[in-house]
Amino acid sequence: MGREVVKAVHSAPDMELVGAVDPGYAGQDVATLSGIDGISLRVSADLGQALASYRPDAVVDFTAPKAVMPNARIVLGAGVNLVIGTTGLSSDDLLELDERARSRDLGVVHAPNFALGAVLMMRFAREAARFFQDVEIIELHHDQKKDAPSGTAIKTAEMIREAWQGERSRSAAMSEELVDGARGGDFHGIHIHSVRLPGLVAHQEVLFGGLGQTLSIRHDSMSRESFMPGVLLALRRVGSIRGLVYGLEHLLFDV
Repeated sequence: MGREVVKAVHSAPDMELVGAVDPGYAGQDVATLSGIDGISLRVSADLGQALASYRPDAVVDFTAPKAVMPNARIVLGAGVNLVIGTTGLSSDDLLELDERARSRDLGVVHAPNFALGAVLMMRFAREAARFFQDVEIIELHHDQKKDAPSGTAIKTAEMIREAWQGERSRSAAMSEELVDGARGGDFHGIHIHSVRLPGLVAHQEVLFGGLGQTLSIRHDSMSRESFMPGVLLALRRVGSIRGLVYGLEHLLFDV
């Protein structure tokens, strides 16, 4: 994801890539790592030093879940807007991000999924939930993903529950598991199934069931390029935001 963000920002006519941070690649040439031309920049090892040296308008964070909040405190403490693509944050983390950003008059965009098609999939699922009371979510990701279920699946379930106004799926607790975990995780009455396999990127199906019918809403990201239009949108908008915006749909629709 870091390489894709570097390429996307470098290619955007209204943006300038001023720094890159990754302790694992410190000192290496950004252009060589990302396969781009026309830039002379070395990867930095320390986020705080990079912020002081390059003074960016915004930072994009696609690190590990445990690194996001320490990074966010450094970035916001330096007076820089922040776009976060890493999932696995708690509700307390989101509250802290909002409070820290507002206290510094800064913006934070945290999106569980930056693919525009995935945002539409979640929106369509919320609309369908008005007419269906039974639903399950199947999310499939590459085998290096650290968290399960995905942030996209959790966000989808939250949006469905909003449409239900807190109602639970009627069939949520009707089956007996012969193998522990066979019915997936139970998120407030919505079963979420996580698949992790090599060869996958990011995929999700929302399966609704009703009397004599089913409705399937699915999105597939075939490559990480699919997330870049959403990342660039967030970067263009984060400077006009105060506090936290959770979910790219808030930048696409009046929600």
